[in-house]
This record gives sequence, structure tokens and C-alpha cells, in this order.
Amino acid sequence: MLDDRTTAAWPTAYPQGYAVVDVETTGLSAHDRIVSAAVYRLDARGEVEDHWYTLVNPQRDPGPVWIHGLTADVLESAPLFAEVAAEFSARLDGRVLVAHNAFFDWSMIAREYARSERTAPVRQRLCTIALARELRLPLTNMKLETLAAHFGVVQRQAHNALDDARVLAEAFRPSLRTAAERGVRLPLLECRPLTEWSEPAAASAGTPRIGRQASYGGGGWRPARKRPPCPYPNPGRYEPDKPLKQGMRVAFSGDTSVERELLEDRAVEAGLHIATSVSRLTSLLVTNDPEAGTSKVAKAKAFGTPVVDEAAFTQLLRDVAPADASANG
Repeated sequence: MLDDRTTAAWPTAYPQGYAVVDVETTGLSAHDRIVSAAVYRLDARGEVEDHWYTLVNPQRDPGPVWIHGLTADVLESAPLFAEVAAEFSARLDGRVLVAHNAFFDWSMIAREYARSERTAPVRQRLCTIALARELRLPLTNMKLETLAAHFGVVQRQAHNALDDARVLAEAFRPSLRTAAERGVRLPLLECRPLTEWSEPAAASAGTPRIGRQASYGGGGWRPARKRPPCPYPNPGRYEPDKPLKQGMRVAFSGDTSVERELLEDRAVEAGLHIATSVSRLTSLLVTNDPEAGTSKVAKAKAFGTPVVDEAAFTQLLRDVAPADASANG
């Protein structure tokens, strides 16, 4: 519990409300669909205001029934996403979307809205995995059940969207209060709607469908994002045992424990340039698997580009040296 001093000093920069979300889906790829969704609305300090749940007809095979328990017969009479989009929007409007592995939930939601020719009214998301890492919670892994157990939250029906959202809401509240007490900056990321949508070829090539049909154009999806140019000149390569310097070109390769976008956003805030590929001008490559056979790792070896892992890069981000005054002027 927060004491009176912490309550009085609640960070003014924190959001005014949250929408804790969980979606169950037919699978994990771009052509998969939502089969159920739940939202718990929370106030600025994490107290539950209300909750909402719906089934969704995915218009295709329901996928891993053994996980979510929703069969084709159950989903046949469920509403299409377009028919619940307005109610979903009312639950999200003006709030930060909170989810466990928020990138996945947001990606699925954004695609469903794009299919319905709508835009979700949410501009930021918060991943509870990233928050747990920011708080350095002593968790053996980052599963929802482990986070729930840490806070004494009892899960009744795993992979049921409503119960998963409830569990996450109950675990998020003490996480949020701990963050406020410590003055931790919340790991908020921008939610960018899709600018283009059409069903990937795999989705239209003989995939079994349920009940009513819908038609959309063809060709995949693309998120809209364009970073402003780095205002500092490139000072060259990173040198071990020295700080990073503003203007350095940093590339990433492979999986990271913290959402890639969060790492990139923080690098940009520190004055670094995010490179989408590795060249002779790249100052540093960040990868947790330096022996991977990716093109970026191969080029880094060929060019002699310095390589560090995510943990080392996170430490380096805490003390980035300013750009040379003469170069910046």
C-alpha cells in the first residue's frame, strides 16, 4: 500500500486511465484473427472501474481450441469484430492500453481495426513485461502466471480473455503503485495504427472459415513510423570502456528482452541514430546472439563493427556523452 506521502506525490506525468486488455486468437501470424477480447478499465491509480468481454467470429478456423477452448460451433453465432468495434473503442478511448506482451495484443487489435476500416482510439501502450523489468521484480520468468503469483493474484482460467485481463489488472495495480513510489518512468510506447491493410495470401488460400464472410483488398500490412533525423553528426565507432556519444549510429539484431521499440525510443531520446542496417558507418551493433548468422552480424564482423549485448547497451544508455560542441555548432 502507498503511504500518504506517496499518494500526495503521485507522478503528474503518469496517464489518467488505463485499459487492461487481453485477446485470444486463432494463431500468431499476420493473417490470424481475434476470437475473444476483454478490457478492464482502470483509473489513474489502477483501481478497477468496470470490465467488458466479447466473443468474436474470426471468419476462419478457430485455431488452437485446446488453448482458448473456443470451438467453431461456439464462435459461429458470435459477432464479427466490425460489430463490436464501437464498443471496444469506447473501452479504449483516451486510455493507455496495458497488456502482457503488449506488442502482440496491439498488433492483433490494430489489424482487426484496419480490416474494419476503423482506427483504434488509443495512442500509447504499456507492456507489463517491460514494467516488471523496469521494477526489477524477482521473477523466475516473465509468464503472466509468474507475475500473478508474485503479487498473490489467483488465476482461475488461464487463456480465458476475461480472466487473463482480470489477473493482469490485479497484478498491474501494485506494479503501478510501486513504480509511482520509486518515481520510475513508465515504459510507454506509441500505438501507431496501420496505414494499409489487405489479407495476406495465406489467409485467402483455402483457409476454413466460420459463418459469415467479408472481403477486403490484397497485400499485407505496414505500420506507419518515421523518426525525425538525428540532429548530431556521427562521431564514429563506439570504443569499449568509453561512453556512447550523441550522434552514434546504433543497429539492432535479433530478439531483445525489452520491446525493441522501447530500446530504440530511449536511444533516440539519448541522441543516438537508429540504423536499420549495418555499414562501415555503423558505430555499434546490439545483439544478444553475436554468433547468429544474420546479415547484420555478418556485416558487423566484416566491417569490424563493435558489438555489445542488450544488458551492456542498457547500461551505456544511462550515460551518453554529449556531441562535440564544435561539431554540433
